Amino acid sequence: MLKPISPDSSIFYIGVDDTTIDLFENQYPVPHGVSYNAYAIRDEKTALLDTVDPRATEQWLEQAAEVLDGTAPDYLVISHMEPDHAGSIQALAERYPEMTLVGSAKALAMLPQFFRNLPRNPTLAVKEGDVLELGTHTLHFVMAPMVHWPEVMVSYESAEKVLFSADAFGKFGALCTDEPWTDEARRYFLNIVGKYGTPVQTLLKKAAKLDIQTICPLHGPVLTGDLAPYLHLYQTWSSYTPEEKGVLVAHASIHGNTAKAAAYLAEQLKALGEKVTVIDLCRCDMAEAVAQAFRYDRMVLAASSYDGGVFLPMEEFLLHLQYKAFQNRTVALVENGSWAPCAAKNMRAVLDTMKQITVLEPTVTIRSAVKPEDEEHLRALAEAVRQEA
Repeated sequence: MLKPISPDSSIFYIGVDDTTIDLFENQYPVPHGVSYNAYAIRDEKTALLDTVDPRATEQWLEQAAEVLDGTAPDYLVISHMEPDHAGSIQALAERYPEMTLVGSAKALAMLPQFFRNLPRNPTLAVKEGDVLELGTHTLHFVMAPMVHWPEVMVSYESAEKVLFSADAFGKFGALCTDEPWTDEARRYFLNIVGKYGTPVQTLLKKAAKLDIQTICPLHGPVLTGDLAPYLHLYQTWSSYTPEEKGVLVAHASIHGNTAKAAAYLAEQLKALGEKVTVIDLCRCDMAEAVAQAFRYDRMVLAASSYDGGVFLPMEEFLLHLQYKAFQNRTVALVENGSWAPCAAKNMRAVLDTMKQITVLEPTVTIRSAVKPEDEEHLRALAEAVRQEA
């Protein structure tokens, strides 16, 4: 897919859609695929910005050759060494051995970790504030460590006012799919970059000093027009601020009784005017469950007791939240157990390791099937959750 990023631009998109991949990073379902984005700036000197995953090397090399039009690139700018972006560096270097590899010192040091017998291309290590003059275009380098690897940098092209943002502002989904940006950008950010909120905040502060008209991420569409909504969401997500008022009801039920309790509670919350999303942790995309937990300001966890602990799908969900630095939320607990209810104690033990989590009291304990007195307790819990809005 070779095209300028705007009608009069000398910057070209040379990325590749991957619609055959099923799991991104071998863990996140991507039913609509993913794009591996790369770019080229044609000027007195030509710079390629990033490569693509090895799954798409040959197609990408053809597109790079098309934009180069018989010439050799002067530079390859390496924003991020993760293989979905750097996986075709060796193939490109073998084709253009005089091309200079440009990256942070940490990125260049990682090259031999990924590639054996890498050609001895010249290299240029850059640091914060360094520039690369291409002619009428100038790249300004901004270090972005831990967004979301330590070697990451972004580049700002001052003539066309373009930010090449590495993994920031990316999303799941191939570009050939027509879908809204927010949902898959949320799922992407909170599961991949979300743990590193503080470094993202640092990058946003740096970006605020730049006159940015276009954002070119390494996944997803090029962002143009009014960039304020994208920046606002990144500010929200990276500061661990709830995106909106509402309740996620997440349940893990062995025989269906806990699921019925969760459904009853969700209906009571809706009757109180709450926006509610219900997720079955036994069957869902766990990445989507994590994204929804971060989306709302409140959450109800309903789980069966299991082998002296909590049913494993709930335990897995809580560990995902813990890994992704879940914080600043209110959580209510519902447990079920036929003879020794213990799910709530185990859920709370994980929640207690997280920052600024308020656990509502009391916990609702159900023994086996939901009975009228349990419904009364669930209605009271719905009221308590509502009062936390």
